[in-house]
Amino acid sequence: MVDESQDVSIKEQMTMVFCYVDKSGDVIERFVDIQHVSDTTSKSLKEAIETLFSREELSISMLRGQGYDGASNMKGEFNNLKTQIFRENPCAYYIHCFAHQLQLALVAVTKGNVDIATFFTSCNSLVNIVGASCKRCDILRDKLQKDIMEALEKDTLPTWQGLNQETCLKRLGDTRWNSHYGTLLSIISMFKSVVKVLELIIEDGSIDNIG
Repeated sequence: MVDESQDVSIKEQMTMVFCYVDKSGDVIERFVDIQHVSDTTSKSLKEAIETLFSREELSISMLRGQGYDGASNMKGEFNNLKTQIFRENPCAYYIHCFAHQLQLALVAVTKGNVDIATFFTSCNSLVNIVGASCKRCDILRDKLQKDIMEALEKDTLPTWQGLNQETCLKRLGDTRWNSHYGTLLSIISMFKSVVKVLELIIEDGSIDNIG
């Protein structure tokens, strides 16, 4: 299974996961590698896969399946990654990633429900407003740190994993539904600080003008 996405530094990264059956007949899924790719064309992705297989002394001829999302560079009819690998190994049948299919279904459902669509549109607007400038992000970070220190002094700081490591609101992703969950968690965990930033924006017109 292969997928590609931009990281926070706007560099294209390709991830690869192997799914195989062990000697006991159990299905095993393992994350194998993450590689920077110059672009996301099928040619570049194929070269990255071949490099990994060569490094690990594996052969594409042993593949029995390939799974990607529905992007055109992955599964389109001509000159795409699926077709290039299938030409080399006709036994490597293509399967549309189930997680991506679920993502498409969830997006379709939410767009069909006015309340849910409005809710996530509001979340997206909130993230964009608070993160519109470095100044706003810095103020959010400062207020968050003060809130954490205050909670520590009162011994009221929630401590579940990763909660207090967030320093900015996560943006909603178009292709991964779990990014919506991450966005909601970041809003909830930083809600008090976010409200303070919004109040400053209302009071001063533009927080970017605050000295």
